[in-house]
Amino acid sequence: MHRPAQRVGRAPRLTRILVSAAAVPVMLVAAGCSSDSGSDSGSGSGSGDAKPSTGTSAAGSPDATANAVKEAAYATLPKPCSVLSKKTLDELVPKGLKSAKAGQSNDAATRGNCSWNSLDNKGVKGSQFRWLNVSLLRFDSDAARGEGNQLAQTYYEKQVKDAQTVTGAKGSGSAPVSGAGDASTAVHYDLKKKEGTFKQQTVVTRVENVVITLDYNGAGLAGDKAPGADDLTKAAEKAAKEVVAAVATANRDGSRSGGAPDRSGAPSKSTSPSASASKSAKPSKSPSPSKSASKSASPSKSAAAKS
Repeated sequence: MHRPAQRVGRAPRLTRILVSAAAVPVMLVAAGCSSDSGSDSGSGSGSGDAKPSTGTSAAGSPDATANAVKEAAYATLPKPCSVLSKKTLDELVPKGLKSAKAGQSNDAATRGNCSWNSLDNKGVKGSQFRWLNVSLLRFDSDAARGEGNQLAQTYYEKQVKDAQTVTGAKGSGSAPVSGAGDASTAVHYDLKKKEGTFKQQTVVTRVENVVITLDYNGAGLAGDKAPGADDLTKAAEKAAKEVVAAVATANRDGSRSGGAPDRSGAPSKSTSPSASASKSAKPSKSPSPSKSASKSASPSKSAAAKS
C-alpha cells in the first residue's frame, strides 16, 4: 500500500518519517488527556458505556430498602419454670412449689412453657385445687412476613379471642390489664365439672415480639367453697407482670439497631418467624388457653396434663 512512496527520493521519504514520528507523541498526549478527562468527570463520556460500581447500586437499591424490616427487640426467652418467684408460686400454687413441669421445645429461644398444680386436701372439710400454666412464644422479624412485633400482635389477638370463646364457659368476661407489657387482656369464666365449679383466669400479654399466655384456675372440691374469682384474677395479673419482667431480664445485655434491648447477646436460634409461628401455634404440648381449662379442670387431669 506504500509502494508509490518508494519511487520518490530519499530526502522526501526521510521528511515524512520524521513528521510521522513527531505526530506520535502528540496523539499519545491527546489520548492521555481524553482518558483523564473521562475519569475525572465520572460521566462516562470517555468510555461511552461506563456504569456505577456494583456497591453503589446495591446501597441505593429501592428493593433493598423496601424489603428491610425492623429487627425484633427480643432475641431469646427465659427458662419457663424460672419466670415466677418462690413467693409468687407460694401464693398461686401453695401446695405445688415442687410440681413444676417444663413442656418440650426444640427451640428454647423461641417457645416454651411450664405448669404447676396444687391440691390442699383438708379431708372431710374439702380441698382446694389450683393449676397454673405459663406459655411463651417469640417472633423474629422477617422480610416476607413482617416485623416481629406485628406478628406477635396478631398472635396475641388470636389468643385473646380463643380464651373468650371457650366451649362451655359461663359468666365470661374480659378487661385490659394495665402496666403489663405493650398489650394485655385478662379473661375469666367458670367451667362446671363433676368435681365442682372451676374458676378460670387467662391473661394474655404481648411485650415487644413476645407473647405470654398465663392460665390459672382454682376450685373448691369435696364440699369446700369455690375461690373468689376476683382474688384469682388479681393473682394471675400480678404473675403475668412478673413474667414480663423475666423476659426483659433474660434479654437485658446488649442492644439492637432499633434501640430496643437485645438481652441475649447472641442471635436467635430461630431464623424466621414463619418457623416460629408454624411450629408453635401452640408454644408446646401444653393446652392452649382455649383448651387449658377443659383439659385440666379436674385435679386428676390437671396433675397429669401434658406441659
